[in-house]
Amino acid sequence: MPSVSDEWVPPGIDNTKAHAARVYDYVLGGKDNYAVDREFAAKIMSAVPDYPVMAKANRAFLVRAVEHLAKAGIRQFIDLGTGIPTSPNTHEVARQHQPDARVLYVDNDPIVAVYSGALLATDDLVASLTCDIRDTDRIINDPATTRLIDFSEPVGVLAISVVQLIPDEAVPVALAAFRERMAPGSYLALTQPSSEGDPAVVAHVREVMKGGPIPISFRSQAHITTFFDGFELLDPGVVEVTKWPEPYLAEKTGMLQIGGVARRP
Repeated sequence: MPSVSDEWVPPGIDNTKAHAARVYDYVLGGKDNYAVDREFAAKIMSAVPDYPVMAKANRAFLVRAVEHLAKAGIRQFIDLGTGIPTSPNTHEVARQHQPDARVLYVDNDPIVAVYSGALLATDDLVASLTCDIRDTDRIINDPATTRLIDFSEPVGVLAISVVQLIPDEAVPVALAAFRERMAPGSYLALTQPSSEGDPAVVAHVREVMKGGPIPISFRSQAHITTFFDGFELLDPGVVEVTKWPEPYLAEKTGMLQIGGVARRP
């Protein structure tokens, strides 16, 4: 069924090439995507028919991680690579336990800003920043950040299914910039696709992605674990998202999404 979004293309939005945020929105059952995004999602699902299951499991991880952090007393969050708003959003989950939770959403896709701006316009404790997550100086020093985030207090930084979109050498640099500013007792939650899923599936997805509009780096569990350097991983460590903090879904997918949550000592 065509998306209502096909009837309206906001200024500055390119609907001729697939974009990760819109593909993810479509797979999650959202409506803020275009035909090109649905076509690209179909290519992925030809290799991974259970891709929607993995995407929803990843989203469920975000909810559980934010709940855990909010219960631990975290009242401010930076959500990197937000994607198009999908309820429950980070601020909605956090406020179930911290009613005054403050959230900065960061994404480099202008369409995310369009939808986030409309959604969050009436909430003074939430802001959306259009920025590449590698531009850490701008994120940390932007007026929206300084208004909402106090780095002298613990903060939760979320990098959910986003670091696979940036090169190997850029990931630890970006994460270290945040770690150095984060107060003790802060947390990092991170997920990304694993290179250790079904070999045939991983190879097929790599072929689909090759030269395409959405570059993805599959990484091993050991490699992803290094992204938590300087943090103390919570049990059970870096695992499939369906196993954190304990197994909750028996269904296994061909392409694995793995991640973890860690505390800044």
